Amino acid sequence: MVTIMRDFPSCFGENGVQVADSSSSSSAAKAAQNLVTCVYQCRLHGRLCFITVTWTKNLMGQGLSVVIGDSADHCLCKADIKPWLFSKRKGSKHFEVDCGKIDICWDLSNARFGSGPEPVEGYYLAVAFEQEMVLILGDLEEEAIKKVDTGARVHSDSGAVFVAKREHIVGKRFYGVKAQFCDKGRTHDMVIECDTVDLKDPCLVIRIDSKTVMQVERLRWKFRGNQTILVDGLQVEVFWDVHNWLFGNAMGNAVFMFQSCLPAEKFCGNQSVFDPSVLTWSYSQKFRDHQAQSLGFSLILYAWKHE
Repeated sequence: MVTIMRDFPSCFGENGVQVADSSSSSSAAKAAQNLVTCVYQCRLHGRLCFITVTWTKNLMGQGLSVVIGDSADHCLCKADIKPWLFSKRKGSKHFEVDCGKIDICWDLSNARFGSGPEPVEGYYLAVAFEQEMVLILGDLEEEAIKKVDTGARVHSDSGAVFVAKREHIVGKRFYGVKAQFCDKGRTHDMVIECDTVDLKDPCLVIRIDSKTVMQVERLRWKFRGNQTILVDGLQVEVFWDVHNWLFGNAMGNAVFMFQSCLPAEKFCGNQSVFDPSVLTWSYSQKFRDHQAQSLGFSLILYAWKHE
């Protein structure tokens, strides 16, 4: 196993070290837990774009937003499906943009959900450009194609690539999440363990499918850092920042990023390079230059401590 320790803040930009402020509260943690953001790299007739899908959950039900932007992070269109409008569980929206027509269709009327805001099965979310399907989520692909247009079809050279996911998790000592580390990769059970209560020298442990893959001792000295692990034969670089757990307020959150880098030729016919600047979240403004030479997958977790 290769271990690489570098300066964690430099990986996310100079302003990236602060991941929670003193106003964090249990209500903020609860609200954050019910929000998941996914980023997909797609092509609109050969034009590189990024589709950001945010799933939400509140007392009124599930909802989502879809934002389509170009490689320069300019928003082409945005669709909000609010959870309190029952009719919006199934529908479509159409946008005329400079480069053509974008259709967004969804059907969540029979969707089944787990503990989080993302549907598990019985749904579809589809995005098409000029009657060409560029993104389909869910297990009802045929229904999605019929809804968009009888001529719409999926092209292997324009399929979406799942490049990033941001999720919030809450715990006291154990933080569990379903995780994958590459596009169409296996789903794993991951547990982050860290007991910071009344311990002079806490330890951080990460387990994947019950197997310990990383352990950081003397955490008060190593509250920020990174290390490389192997998952499914892939090198995955793990970044952590647990400063707020150790030195912040009781409801502070830590942040973890799992970054896998794969050869670019495996994605989009080696015609594009993933620009990590599309991840405009406050703590990840910029990745290192060498990471921009590879397409990979980024899983970013906010871990909220609930005492």
